Amino acid sequence: MIFLYGAPASGKTTLGRRLAAALGCIFADLDEEIVKAAGKAVPQIFAESGEAGFREIESRTLEAVVADLSGRGTVIVSLGGGTLLRQGNRALCESVGTVICLETPSEEELARRIGKTPGSRPLGDRARERADHYASFGSRIAATFDLENSLVVVGKGISGALLGGTPYVADSNVAALWAERLGAAPLDVIPSGEEHKTISTVTGLWSAFAGAGLGRNDVVAAVGGGVTGDLTGFAAATFMRGIAWMNFPTTLLAMVDASTGGKTGCDLPEGKNLAGAFHSPRLVAIDADFLSTLPLETLSCGRAEMVKHEIIGGVLAQSKDGASSIPSPAELAANLSVKVGIVREDPFERKGRRILLNCGHTVAHAVETLTDYRVPHGVAVAIGCVEEAKLAVRLGLAPTGWPEELSARFYAYGLDSRLPEGLSPEKLVPVMKMDKKRSGGVVTFALPCGWGDVRAVPVDFSGKEVAPW
Repeated sequence: MIFLYGAPASGKTTLGRRLAAALGCIFADLDEEIVKAAGKAVPQIFAESGEAGFREIESRTLEAVVADLSGRGTVIVSLGGGTLLRQGNRALCESVGTVICLETPSEEELARRIGKTPGSRPLGDRARERADHYASFGSRIAATFDLENSLVVVGKGISGALLGGTPYVADSNVAALWAERLGAAPLDVIPSGEEHKTISTVTGLWSAFAGAGLGRNDVVAAVGGGVTGDLTGFAAATFMRGIAWMNFPTTLLAMVDASTGGKTGCDLPEGKNLAGAFHSPRLVAIDADFLSTLPLETLSCGRAEMVKHEIIGGVLAQSKDGASSIPSPAELAANLSVKVGIVREDPFERKGRRILLNCGHTVAHAVETLTDYRVPHGVAVAIGCVEEAKLAVRLGLAPTGWPEELSARFYAYGLDSRLPEGLSPEKLVPVMKMDKKRSGGVVTFALPCGWGDVRAVPVDFSGKEVAPW
Protein backbone atom coordinates (compact mmCIF):
# COMPACT_ATOMS: atom_id res chain seq x y z
CA MET A 1 0.00 0.00 0.00
CA ILE A 2 1.12 3.54 -0.74
CA PHE A 3 0.03 6.28 1.65
CA LEU A 4 0.27 9.86 0.37
CA TYR A 5 0.85 12.34 3.16
CA GLY A 6 1.69 16.02 3.60
CA ALA A 7 0.37 19.41 4.57
CA PRO A 8 -3.27 20.31 4.00
CA ALA A 9 -3.77 21.46 0.41
CA SER A 10 -0.48 19.92 -0.73
CA GLY A 11 -2.33 17.96 -3.43
CA LYS A 12 -2.54 14.46 -1.93
CA THR A 13 -5.99 13.60 -3.23
CA THR A 14 -5.39 15.03 -6.70
CA LEU A 15 -2.08 13.20 -7.06
CA GLY A 16 -3.53 10.03 -5.56
CA ARG A 17 -6.20 9.83 -8.25
CA ARG A 18 -3.66 10.52 -11.01
CA LEU A 19 -1.23 7.93 -9.66
CA ALA A 20 -3.95 5.31 -9.33
CA ALA A 21 -4.97 5.92 -12.94
CA ALA A 22 -1.36 5.58 -14.10
CA LEU A 23 -0.76 2.42 -12.08
CA GLY A 24 -4.19 0.96 -12.78
CA CYS A 25 -4.87 0.41 -9.10
CA ILE A 26 -7.38 1.17 -6.32
CA PHE A 27 -7.51 4.64 -4.78
CA ALA A 28 -9.04 5.65 -1.46
CA ASP A 29 -9.28 9.08 0.13
CA LEU A 30 -9.31 8.86 3.91
CA ASP A 31 -11.36 12.04 4.39
CA GLU A 32 -14.02 10.69 2.03
CA GLU A 33 -14.09 7.42 3.96
CA ILE A 34 -14.48 9.37 7.22
CA VAL A 35 -17.47 11.23 5.79
CA LYS A 36 -19.05 7.91 4.75
CA ALA A 37 -18.42 6.33 8.15
CA ALA A 38 -19.66 9.30 10.19
CA GLY A 39 -22.43 10.40 7.88
CA LYS A 40 -21.24 13.96 8.34
CA ALA A 41 -18.92 16.40 6.56
CA VAL A 42 -15.49 16.94 8.11
CA PRO A 43 -16.22 20.56 9.21
CA GLN A 44 -19.38 19.32 10.98
CA ILE A 45 -17.42 16.63 12.83
CA PHE A 46 -14.97 19.27 14.02
CA ALA A 47 -17.80 21.58 15.08
CA GLU A 48 -19.57 18.88 17.08
CA SER A 49 -16.66 16.81 18.43
CA GLY A 50 -13.59 19.03 18.20
CA GLU A 51 -10.21 17.93 16.88
CA ALA A 52 -9.85 15.16 19.48
CA GLY A 53 -13.15 13.60 18.43
CA PHE A 54 -12.23 13.87 14.77
CA ARG A 55 -8.88 12.15 15.39
CA GLU A 56 -10.63 9.20 17.04
CA ILE A 57 -12.92 8.75 14.05
CA GLU A 58 -9.94 9.20 11.72
CA SER A 59 -7.92 6.46 13.43
CA ARG A 60 -10.81 3.98 13.40
CA THR A 61 -11.50 4.72 9.74
CA LEU A 62 -7.83 4.28 8.82
CA GLU A 63 -7.79 0.86 10.51
CA ALA A 64 -10.91 -0.13 8.59
CA VAL A 65 -9.51 1.04 5.24
CA VAL A 66 -6.24 -0.86 5.78
CA ALA A 67 -8.08 -4.02 6.80
CA ASP A 68 -10.42 -3.80 3.81
CA LEU A 69 -7.80 -3.05 1.14
CA SER A 70 -4.83 -5.11 2.32
CA GLY A 71 -3.94 -7.94 -0.02
CA ARG A 72 -5.56 -6.31 -3.06
CA GLY A 73 -2.36 -5.44 -4.88
CA THR A 74 -1.11 -1.89 -5.14
CA VAL A 75 -3.46 0.48 -3.33
CA ILE A 76 -3.04 4.25 -2.95
CA VAL A 77 -4.53 5.96 0.08
CA SER A 78 -4.58 9.74 0.48
CA LEU A 79 -4.28 10.70 4.16
CA GLY A 80 -5.33 13.84 5.99
CA GLY A 81 -2.74 16.47 6.79
CA GLY A 82 -2.49 15.38 10.45
CA THR A 83 -3.31 11.67 10.27
CA LEU A 84 0.18 10.46 11.15
CA LEU A 85 0.67 12.79 14.10
CA ARG A 86 -0.66 9.83 16.08
CA GLN A 87 2.19 7.38 16.43
CA GLY A 88 -0.18 4.42 16.22
CA ASN A 89 -1.46 5.55 12.85
CA ARG A 90 2.06 6.05 11.57
CA ALA A 91 3.17 2.63 12.80
CA LEU A 92 0.17 1.00 11.12
CA CYS A 93 0.84 2.64 7.74
CA GLU A 94 4.56 1.93 7.80
CA SER A 95 3.94 -1.71 8.75
CA VAL A 96 1.74 -2.43 5.73
CA GLY A 97 3.21 -0.14 3.07
CA THR A 98 5.17 3.00 2.25
CA VAL A 99 4.36 6.54 3.33
CA ILE A 100 5.32 9.11 0.68
CA CYS A 101 5.24 12.71 1.84
CA LEU A 102 4.52 15.50 -0.63
CA GLU A 103 6.77 18.52 -0.34
CA THR A 104 4.85 21.48 1.04
CA PRO A 105 4.08 24.16 -1.57
CA SER A 106 4.95 27.77 -0.85
CA GLU A 107 2.88 29.60 1.73
CA GLU A 108 1.37 31.71 -1.04
CA GLU A 109 0.31 28.64 -3.00
CA LEU A 110 -1.12 26.95 0.09
CA ALA A 111 -3.11 30.08 0.91
CA ARG A 112 -4.43 30.19 -2.65
CA ARG A 113 -5.53 26.55 -2.56
CA ILE A 114 -7.16 26.82 0.85
CA GLY A 115 -8.87 30.03 -0.18
CA LYS A 116 -10.47 28.32 -3.17
CA THR A 117 -12.40 25.97 -0.84
CA PRO A 118 -13.17 28.03 2.27
CA GLY A 119 -14.36 26.03 5.26
CA SER A 120 -13.24 22.68 3.86
CA ARG A 121 -10.15 22.50 6.07
CA PRO A 122 -11.05 23.33 9.69
CA LEU A 123 -7.41 23.48 10.79
CA GLY A 124 -6.39 25.75 7.92
CA ASP A 125 -2.68 25.76 7.14
CA ARG A 126 -0.54 24.12 9.81
CA ALA A 127 2.36 23.38 7.46
CA ARG A 128 4.81 25.62 9.30
CA GLU A 129 4.23 24.22 12.80
CA ARG A 130 4.33 20.65 11.46
CA ALA A 131 7.43 21.16 9.31
CA ASP A 132 9.67 18.88 11.41
CA HIS A 133 6.99 16.19 11.42
CA TYR A 134 6.65 16.21 7.63
CA ALA A 135 10.44 16.28 7.22
CA SER A 136 10.74 13.02 9.19
CA PHE A 137 9.47 10.94 6.26
CA GLY A 138 12.26 9.73 3.98
CA SER A 139 10.19 8.96 0.89
CA ARG A 140 9.16 12.24 -0.71
CA ILE A 141 7.66 13.75 -3.85
CA ALA A 142 9.01 17.16 -4.85
CA ALA A 143 7.07 17.83 -8.05
CA THR A 144 4.75 16.30 -10.62
CA PHE A 145 4.06 17.06 -14.27
CA ASP A 146 1.32 16.01 -16.66
CA LEU A 147 2.88 15.41 -20.07
CA GLU A 148 0.69 14.10 -22.87
CA ASN A 149 -0.26 10.60 -21.65
CA SER A 150 2.43 10.51 -18.96
CA LEU A 151 2.40 11.40 -15.29
CA VAL A 152 5.91 12.48 -14.28
CA VAL A 153 6.75 12.25 -10.57
CA VAL A 154 10.02 13.62 -9.17
CA GLY A 155 11.11 12.64 -5.70
CA LYS A 156 13.28 10.50 -3.46
CA GLY A 157 12.78 6.98 -2.15
CA ILE A 158 9.67 6.39 -4.27
CA SER A 159 10.69 3.80 -6.88
CA GLY A 160 10.14 0.58 -4.92
CA ALA A 161 6.61 1.49 -3.88
CA LEU A 162 5.56 2.79 -7.30
CA LEU A 163 7.09 -0.17 -9.15
CA GLY A 164 5.25 -2.62 -6.91
CA GLY A 165 4.90 -5.98 -8.63
CA THR A 166 5.14 -4.63 -12.18
CA PRO A 167 7.42 -6.80 -14.37
CA TYR A 168 10.45 -4.78 -15.36
CA VAL A 169 13.48 -4.73 -17.64
CA ALA A 170 16.88 -3.69 -16.30
CA ASP A 171 20.37 -3.57 -17.71
CA SER A 172 23.06 -5.74 -16.15
CA ASN A 173 24.55 -2.95 -14.03
CA VAL A 174 21.22 -1.83 -12.59
CA ALA A 175 20.08 -5.39 -11.92
CA ALA A 176 23.21 -6.08 -9.86
CA LEU A 177 22.86 -2.88 -7.83
CA TRP A 178 19.11 -2.50 -7.40
CA ALA A 179 17.13 -5.73 -7.91
CA GLU A 180 17.35 -6.71 -4.25
CA ARG A 181 16.47 -3.20 -3.06
CA LEU A 182 13.47 -3.10 -5.38
CA GLY A 183 12.28 -6.39 -3.93
CA ALA A 184 11.93 -8.33 -7.19
CA ALA A 185 14.07 -9.81 -9.94
CA PRO A 186 13.76 -8.30 -13.44
CA LEU A 187 11.64 -9.91 -16.11
CA ASP A 188 14.66 -9.58 -18.41
CA VAL A 189 18.21 -8.26 -18.06
CA ILE A 190 19.79 -6.62 -21.09
CA PRO A 191 23.49 -5.84 -21.61
CA SER A 192 24.67 -2.40 -20.54
CA GLY A 193 25.96 0.08 -23.09
CA GLU A 194 24.92 2.00 -26.20
CA GLU A 195 26.50 -0.67 -28.40
CA HIS A 196 23.67 -2.98 -27.37
CA LYS A 197 20.92 -0.56 -28.39
CA THR A 198 20.11 -2.72 -31.40
CA ILE A 199 17.16 -4.45 -32.99
CA SER A 200 18.54 -7.78 -31.77
CA THR A 201 18.14 -6.60 -28.17
CA VAL A 202 14.58 -5.52 -28.97
CA THR A 203 13.92 -8.98 -30.41
CA GLY A 204 15.13 -10.49 -27.13
CA LEU A 205 12.71 -8.27 -25.21
CA TRP A 206 9.80 -9.34 -27.42
CA SER A 207 10.66 -12.96 -26.65
CA ALA A 208 10.86 -12.22 -22.92
CA PHE A 209 7.45 -10.49 -23.01
CA ALA A 210 5.93 -13.44 -24.84
CA GLY A 211 7.57 -15.93 -22.49
CA ALA A 212 6.12 -14.10 -19.49
CA GLY A 213 2.66 -14.23 -21.04
CA LEU A 214 2.23 -10.46 -21.27
CA GLY A 215 -0.95 -9.42 -23.05
CA ARG A 216 -2.51 -6.25 -24.45
CA ASN A 217 -3.76 -5.17 -21.01
CA ASP A 218 -0.47 -5.70 -19.20
CA VAL A 219 2.20 -3.17 -18.24
CA VAL A 220 5.98 -3.47 -18.32
CA ALA A 221 8.51 -1.11 -16.71
CA ALA A 222 12.02 0.00 -17.62
CA VAL A 223 14.49 0.45 -14.77
CA GLY A 224 17.75 1.83 -16.10
CA GLY A 225 19.39 4.54 -18.14
CA GLY A 226 18.32 6.04 -21.43
CA VAL A 227 19.24 2.95 -23.43
CA THR A 228 17.07 0.72 -21.24
CA GLY A 229 14.16 3.13 -21.44
CA ASP A 230 14.42 3.57 -25.20
CA LEU A 231 14.63 -0.16 -25.87
CA THR A 232 11.91 -1.20 -23.41
CA GLY A 233 9.59 1.54 -24.63
CA PHE A 234 10.16 0.55 -28.26
CA ALA A 235 9.61 -3.12 -27.47
CA ALA A 236 6.39 -2.19 -25.63
CA ALA A 237 5.24 0.03 -28.53
CA THR A 238 5.57 -2.83 -30.99
CA PHE A 239 4.65 -5.91 -28.90
CA MET A 240 1.08 -6.96 -29.69
CA ARG A 241 0.80 -3.60 -31.50
CA GLY A 242 1.43 -1.75 -28.28
CA ILE A 243 1.28 -2.42 -24.55
CA ALA A 244 1.57 0.12 -21.74
CA TRP A 245 4.87 0.80 -20.02
CA MET A 246 6.40 2.81 -17.18
CA ASN A 247 9.85 4.37 -16.94
CA PHE A 248 12.10 4.45 -13.88
CA PRO A 249 15.28 6.22 -15.07
CA THR A 250 18.38 5.48 -12.99
CA THR A 251 20.94 7.85 -14.51
CA LEU A 252 20.98 11.63 -14.27
CA LEU A 253 21.10 11.90 -18.05
CA ALA A 254 17.99 9.74 -18.44
CA MET A 255 16.14 11.57 -15.66
CA VAL A 256 16.43 15.02 -17.21
CA ASP A 257 16.25 14.00 -20.86
CA ALA A 258 15.49 10.53 -22.21
CA SER A 259 12.81 9.60 -19.66
CA THR A 260 10.20 12.10 -20.87
CA GLY A 261 8.78 12.95 -24.26
CA GLY A 262 7.66 9.55 -25.48
CA LYS A 263 10.53 8.86 -27.88
CA THR A 264 11.58 5.21 -28.01
CA GLY A 265 13.83 3.34 -30.40
CA CYS A 266 17.08 1.65 -31.26
CA ASP A 267 20.18 2.40 -33.30
CA LEU A 268 21.03 1.13 -36.77
CA PRO A 269 24.52 0.72 -38.25
CA GLU A 270 23.79 3.84 -40.32
CA GLY A 271 23.06 6.07 -37.34
CA LYS A 272 21.61 6.64 -33.88
CA ASN A 273 17.88 6.23 -33.14
CA LEU A 274 16.95 5.66 -36.78
CA ALA A 275 14.30 3.07 -35.85
CA GLY A 276 11.71 4.06 -33.27
CA ALA A 277 8.24 5.19 -32.29
CA PHE A 278 6.47 7.72 -30.12
CA HIS A 279 5.05 5.74 -27.17
CA SER A 280 4.63 7.69 -23.94
CA PRO A 281 4.99 5.80 -20.65
CA ARG A 282 2.02 5.93 -18.31
CA LEU A 283 4.30 6.91 -15.46
CA VAL A 284 7.80 8.35 -15.24
CA ALA A 285 9.15 8.03 -11.70
CA ILE A 286 12.32 10.07 -11.20
CA ASP A 287 13.89 8.93 -7.94
CA ALA A 288 17.01 10.78 -6.78
CA ASP A 289 18.02 7.74 -4.70
CA PHE A 290 19.27 6.06 -7.88
CA LEU A 291 21.92 8.77 -8.25
CA SER A 292 23.71 7.61 -5.10
CA THR A 293 25.24 4.62 -6.92
CA LEU A 294 26.42 6.48 -10.02
CA PRO A 295 30.15 6.97 -10.66
CA LEU A 296 31.35 10.55 -11.02
CA GLU A 297 31.81 10.38 -14.79
CA THR A 298 28.20 9.19 -15.23
CA LEU A 299 26.92 12.06 -13.10
CA SER A 300 28.94 14.45 -15.25
CA CYS A 301 27.32 13.05 -18.41
CA GLY A 302 23.91 13.82 -16.96
CA ARG A 303 25.01 17.36 -16.18
CA ALA A 304 25.62 17.84 -19.92
CA GLU A 305 21.91 17.51 -20.65
CA MET A 306 21.15 19.79 -17.69
CA VAL A 307 23.44 22.45 -19.17
CA LYS A 308 21.65 21.99 -22.49
CA HIS A 309 18.38 22.82 -20.75
CA GLU A 310 20.06 25.83 -19.16
CA ILE A 311 21.02 27.03 -22.63
CA ILE A 312 17.45 26.62 -23.84
CA GLY A 313 15.78 28.05 -20.74
CA GLY A 314 18.35 30.72 -19.98
CA VAL A 315 18.46 29.94 -16.25
CA LEU A 316 21.74 28.67 -14.82
CA ALA A 317 21.71 26.33 -11.82
CA GLN A 318 23.95 27.34 -8.94
CA SER A 319 25.62 24.08 -7.96
CA LYS A 320 28.17 24.51 -5.16
CA ASP A 321 30.08 21.28 -5.68
CA GLY A 322 30.50 21.16 -9.45
CA ALA A 323 31.13 17.77 -10.96
CA SER A 324 30.73 15.90 -7.67
CA SER A 325 27.30 17.28 -6.78
CA ILE A 326 24.16 15.16 -6.82
CA PRO A 327 21.16 17.27 -7.82
CA SER A 328 18.30 17.48 -5.37
CA PRO A 329 14.78 16.47 -6.42
CA ALA A 330 13.90 20.18 -6.56
CA GLU A 331 16.84 20.89 -8.90
CA LEU A 332 15.90 17.93 -11.08
CA ALA A 333 12.31 19.16 -11.30
CA ALA A 334 13.34 22.73 -12.18
CA ASN A 335 15.67 21.53 -14.94
CA LEU A 336 13.19 19.00 -16.30
CA SER A 337 10.50 21.69 -16.49
CA VAL A 338 12.34 23.19 -19.50
CA LYS A 339 11.89 20.02 -21.52
CA VAL A 340 8.36 19.41 -20.25
CA GLY A 341 7.28 22.88 -21.38
CA ILE A 342 8.63 22.34 -24.89
CA VAL A 343 7.22 18.83 -25.30
CA ARG A 344 3.79 20.05 -24.21
CA GLU A 345 3.87 22.60 -27.03
CA ASP A 346 5.11 20.17 -29.68
CA PRO A 347 4.68 16.53 -28.62
CA PHE A 348 5.26 14.98 -32.06
CA GLU A 349 7.79 17.42 -33.55
CA ARG A 350 5.25 18.93 -35.95
CA LYS A 351 5.38 22.59 -34.89
CA GLY A 352 9.12 23.19 -34.99
CA ARG A 353 9.31 23.98 -31.28
CA ARG A 354 10.61 20.61 -30.11
CA ILE A 355 13.66 20.85 -32.33
CA LEU A 356 15.18 23.15 -29.67
CA LEU A 357 15.77 20.04 -27.56
CA ASN A 358 18.12 18.86 -30.32
CA CYS A 359 20.60 21.57 -29.28
CA GLY A 360 24.10 20.12 -29.67
CA HIS A 361 22.78 16.75 -30.77
CA THR A 362 23.40 16.90 -34.52
CA VAL A 363 27.15 17.03 -33.90
CA ALA A 364 26.86 14.79 -30.83
CA HIS A 365 25.24 11.94 -32.75
CA ALA A 366 27.91 12.18 -35.45
CA VAL A 367 30.65 12.01 -32.81
CA GLU A 368 29.05 8.95 -31.25
CA THR A 369 28.69 7.20 -34.59
CA LEU A 370 32.27 7.90 -35.71
CA THR A 371 33.72 6.69 -32.41
CA ASP A 372 31.54 3.55 -32.28
CA TYR A 373 29.90 5.05 -29.16
CA ARG A 374 33.15 5.02 -27.18
CA VAL A 375 32.40 8.66 -26.36
CA PRO A 376 29.60 8.71 -23.74
CA HIS A 377 26.45 10.52 -24.76
CA GLY A 378 26.85 13.31 -22.20
CA VAL A 379 30.39 14.05 -23.34
CA ALA A 380 29.19 14.00 -26.96
CA VAL A 381 26.46 16.52 -26.07
CA ALA A 382 29.03 18.84 -24.49
CA ILE A 383 31.19 18.56 -27.61
CA GLY A 384 28.17 19.06 -29.84
CA CYS A 385 26.96 22.18 -28.02
CA VAL A 386 30.37 23.83 -28.22
CA GLU A 387 30.98 22.88 -31.86
CA GLU A 388 27.52 24.09 -32.82
CA ALA A 389 28.17 27.31 -30.89
CA LYS A 390 31.20 27.79 -33.17
CA LEU A 391 28.88 27.36 -36.15
CA ALA A 392 26.55 30.00 -34.65
CA VAL A 393 29.52 32.38 -34.39
CA ARG A 394 30.53 31.63 -37.99
CA LEU A 395 26.99 32.46 -39.15
CA GLY A 396 26.99 35.72 -37.22
CA LEU A 397 24.35 34.53 -34.75
CA ALA A 398 26.45 34.54 -31.58
CA PRO A 399 29.26 36.63 -30.07
CA THR A 400 32.84 35.53 -30.61
CA GLY A 401 33.47 34.44 -27.03
CA TRP A 402 30.33 32.33 -26.74
CA PRO A 403 31.92 28.90 -27.47
CA GLU A 404 34.59 29.48 -24.80
CA GLU A 405 31.97 30.54 -22.24
CA LEU A 406 29.94 27.44 -22.97
CA SER A 407 33.02 25.23 -22.83
CA ALA A 408 33.84 26.61 -19.38
CA ARG A 409 30.33 25.77 -18.16
CA PHE A 410 30.75 22.15 -19.23
CA TYR A 411 34.27 22.00 -17.78
CA ALA A 412 32.91 23.03 -14.38
CA TYR A 413 31.08 19.69 -14.36
CA GLY A 414 34.11 17.70 -15.46
CA LEU A 415 33.20 17.55 -19.15
CA ASP A 416 35.85 17.96 -21.87
CA SER A 417 34.09 19.58 -24.83
CA ARG A 418 36.98 19.24 -27.30
CA LEU A 419 36.62 16.98 -30.35
CA PRO A 420 38.34 13.60 -29.82
CA GLU A 421 41.71 13.15 -31.45
CA GLY A 422 41.36 12.23 -35.10
CA LEU A 423 37.97 13.89 -35.52
CA SER A 424 37.39 17.21 -37.24
CA PRO A 425 34.34 19.13 -38.39
CA GLU A 426 35.07 17.96 -41.94
CA LYS A 427 34.85 14.31 -40.87
CA LEU A 428 31.49 14.92 -39.17
CA VAL A 429 29.77 16.17 -42.34
CA PRO A 430 29.00 12.81 -44.06
CA VAL A 431 27.40 11.49 -40.88
CA MET A 432 25.46 14.69 -40.21
CA LYS A 433 23.99 14.34 -43.70
CA MET A 434 22.23 11.21 -42.33
CA ASP A 435 20.63 13.18 -39.49
CA LYS A 436 16.89 12.56 -38.98
CA LYS A 437 16.20 16.29 -39.28
CA ARG A 438 17.54 16.59 -42.80
CA SER A 439 15.70 17.39 -46.01
CA GLY A 440 17.77 16.51 -49.01
CA GLY A 441 21.18 18.02 -48.35
CA VAL A 442 19.85 20.53 -45.81
CA VAL A 443 20.31 19.71 -42.13
CA THR A 444 18.43 21.77 -39.55
CA PHE A 445 20.50 22.50 -36.47
CA ALA A 446 19.22 23.74 -33.10
CA LEU A 447 22.07 26.21 -32.72
CA PRO A 448 23.01 27.51 -29.25
CA CYS A 449 23.42 31.27 -29.76
CA GLY A 450 23.39 32.37 -26.11
CA TRP A 451 21.72 31.66 -22.78
CA GLY A 452 18.02 31.39 -23.54
CA ASP A 453 18.67 31.68 -27.27
CA VAL A 454 18.52 28.47 -29.31
CA ARG A 455 17.51 28.79 -32.96
CA ALA A 456 16.47 26.32 -35.64
CA VAL A 457 18.88 27.05 -38.50
CA PRO A 458 18.98 25.08 -41.79
CA VAL A 459 22.48 24.46 -43.17
CA ASP A 460 22.91 23.28 -46.76
CA PHE A 461 25.47 20.48 -47.04
CA SER A 462 24.61 19.66 -50.67
CA GLY A 463 27.79 18.71 -52.43
CA LYS A 464 29.89 19.85 -49.50
CA GLU A 465 32.41 17.76 -47.69
CA VAL A 466 33.76 20.64 -45.61
CA ALA A 467 31.96 21.87 -42.50
CA PRO A 468 31.09 25.60 -42.49
CA TRP A 469 32.96 26.38 -39.25
